[in-house]
Amino acid sequence: MKHFFINVAAWLVAMLLIMGIAVGIIALNMDDTPDIEKGSYLTINLIGSLPEYDPPGDVMSTVMGSSSMSLQNVLTNLEKATADERVDGVVLKIASTLSVGYAKAQELRQAIQRVRASDKKVIAYLESMDKKAYLIAAACDEIVAPKTAYLNFIGFSSGSTHIKGALDKLGIVPNVHKIKDYKSAAEMVLREELSDTARENKQWILNELWDMYMQALEKDRGLNEEQVMGIMQEAMLSTERAVELGMIDKTRYWDELENDLKGDEDELKTVSLSTYSKVKAEDLGFKADKKVAIVHAQGMIGGRKNAVNPLLGVMMGYETIVGELEKAMEDEDVVAVVFRVDSGGGDAFGSDMMGHQVEVLSKKKPVVVSMVDVAASGGYHISYRASHIMANPMTICGSIGSISGKFNNHDLKMKLGITHSHLEKGPNAQLYSSDRNFTDEEWELFTRDHWNGFNAWLQDVSEHRGMTFEEAEKLAHGRVFTGRQALENGLVDSLGNLDDAVAKAIELAELPEGTKTVNAHFPKKKGVVEMLMGGDKAALAKWATYRLVREEVQQNYQLATESVWMHEAFQVD
Repeated sequence: MKHFFINVAAWLVAMLLIMGIAVGIIALNMDDTPDIEKGSYLTINLIGSLPEYDPPGDVMSTVMGSSSMSLQNVLTNLEKATADERVDGVVLKIASTLSVGYAKAQELRQAIQRVRASDKKVIAYLESMDKKAYLIAAACDEIVAPKTAYLNFIGFSSGSTHIKGALDKLGIVPNVHKIKDYKSAAEMVLREELSDTARENKQWILNELWDMYMQALEKDRGLNEEQVMGIMQEAMLSTERAVELGMIDKTRYWDELENDLKGDEDELKTVSLSTYSKVKAEDLGFKADKKVAIVHAQGMIGGRKNAVNPLLGVMMGYETIVGELEKAMEDEDVVAVVFRVDSGGGDAFGSDMMGHQVEVLSKKKPVVVSMVDVAASGGYHISYRASHIMANPMTICGSIGSISGKFNNHDLKMKLGITHSHLEKGPNAQLYSSDRNFTDEEWELFTRDHWNGFNAWLQDVSEHRGMTFEEAEKLAHGRVFTGRQALENGLVDSLGNLDDAVAKAIELAELPEGTKTVNAHFPKKKGVVEMLMGGDKAALAKWATYRLVREEVQQNYQLATESVWMHEAFQVD
């Protein structure tokens, strides 16, 4: 009994402590509108992972009164800076450890160009550089780097990892069926090297990205393809050499850059992204009576609720996304919806549930899909029933195909001394058993069902995209395309980024002339009290674990592959 009362007392003290912390945080955030000095520079650190939207359970930023780093957060604050008379310009601190795809890089470039169009200067400060970091920096007015910055500039590469040999040694036999030749993800367990079709697909993607990359550098920096090839021959550059080649403009340490920008002031006035995020958009004139809902769908598709898996990362749950689409449908102030897709796919059932809700919504309000880095396989499955599909030119999309099967772990279990006994009643009772391969009859049954499901999906794609089944089939079987290729072959309707998708959604809504709209993001961030008292603590722990493991591995890999001069040596696809 004594221990019981001690435990109860400890629990009460803990709860009082948590409530006290919560009250303190709420008090600190009651009036947290920052005081931005006139002539300030917004400084943004582009480093580490950059998810498209705030990951599920990312409550730490709200609890601590700061903002998480996400593409949407960066884009929103750059947009605010265009209208804020207190902000003279933007400094982007960019590192090669920034984890983005080429489509996200393009979105950042477009946002930079809008800031520049508002007569505000944008400066890139390169701490380290790879191709993607440089693509973003090239869109700025000026590129500077400290003398010892790591400047690597090498060609494009793409590859794949194969574990078939490891499975053979472990005694695991994959019973996997793929539809079809271009669905190369299955080759990880089925082959020891890329197939000819996988090589073909990867090569045409590389060629496309190369072409668009060259166009961007020639437009931004006046560097033609021959010059870029010559720079890539040198691979690792000193800042002085980069200035000679026209890649960067100046060699500057941070204090020297501050002196350049401060003018007659005693010191440079700066505002961080986390502080500037507290500035309300409506206070800068971004307000209206009607809304365009932006529903964010990111991560691997699986499960019912959005979550974070410590190994797989951000997971997209169909019940969460369907619920957000329903909220947008029922909100009378929402006149149109932009469905923001950044997913390489996953569970077919969950994909269909979300795709169905997109179709239901599109019959009541315009739905424009805005594809980010990747909208392939399940990512395309949830998209094609919208009113309009828009991709970034560098989006990776398509991959209309399927992989299904099981793994026979019998030999591995025998090596470990694990045995099983089975009883059966009724036909095919051991169809999905992990203790044996499919029989010939079971394999025929299994693959026929797989083909039936895929063909039904492909028929639905063809009908919604205005194609015959045969025309759609030529684009399917796992083929992957850039957004630019997808426009040419009819898988998407137009090219553009988020702002373009919002403009298209407003156009399709056919609003009365003069109607103003504002963007509203879904899922909405929860308040501090709701997070502390709700069930997000486990999700927070998972997200923190995922971020810690992911970034620790990335940093260790970088250190392990550095040369004697500490230059980064790993390739970025």
